[in-house]
Amino acid sequence: MNWMDMTLGDFQDALASSDPTPGGGTAAAVALGQATALTRMVAQLTLGKEKWQEGWIGAEKAEAICDKTYSRSGELAQLDSDAFDQVMAAFRLPKSNDEEIQIRRNSIRQATLKASEIPYETVVLGMELLSCQEALAVHGNGNAVSDVGVAALLASAAVKGALFNVEINLQSLPEDMGGEMRERVPAIRMECSEISRKIMHAVHERMSQ
Repeated sequence: MNWMDMTLGDFQDALASSDPTPGGGTAAAVALGQATALTRMVAQLTLGKEKWQEGWIGAEKAEAICDKTYSRSGELAQLDSDAFDQVMAAFRLPKSNDEEIQIRRNSIRQATLKASEIPYETVVLGMELLSCQEALAVHGNGNAVSDVGVAALLASAAVKGALFNVEINLQSLPEDMGGEMRERVPAIRMECSEISRKIMHAVHERMSQ
């Protein structure tokens, strides 16, 4: 079952169940999709409106990012669950002799690496989305500035939630696997917090005008 084909209520029930999927990585990707949808809404409410002409450039940039993220976030939600299922399948492989043990170990590692790479893409896309939201908060349609704030909160949750999934999977892998992700994770977490804080400040400033 593709999570994006479910009703919102059915997906929420699936998330609340004791089944291991969907889990946090899928929820993070769904949050990215919701953040993208809200960002696109504000961009569309800004473009073509003379009153908000100062925000057109930022809105066009946001639209371009949303074009890339809108559908991909839903795909990542499904891919995250699929990746976890593949890890579990690898753990179920036979281990009755040395050859089977080695095959099983390699399968687990490759599946776990993939289960790190999927949420890492959510992280990367979430950071791209955050990069366009401050301009929307400052210069976009002022009637929708609170929506930019919600979009930024969701994007930040998507990034930080997906980072948890990246890290927990990398912890079970040898140090020579996933090197680029290991190197980038701490800096991304800090950058996400800094950008989010700036957007929240911009939203509050705009609302107080």
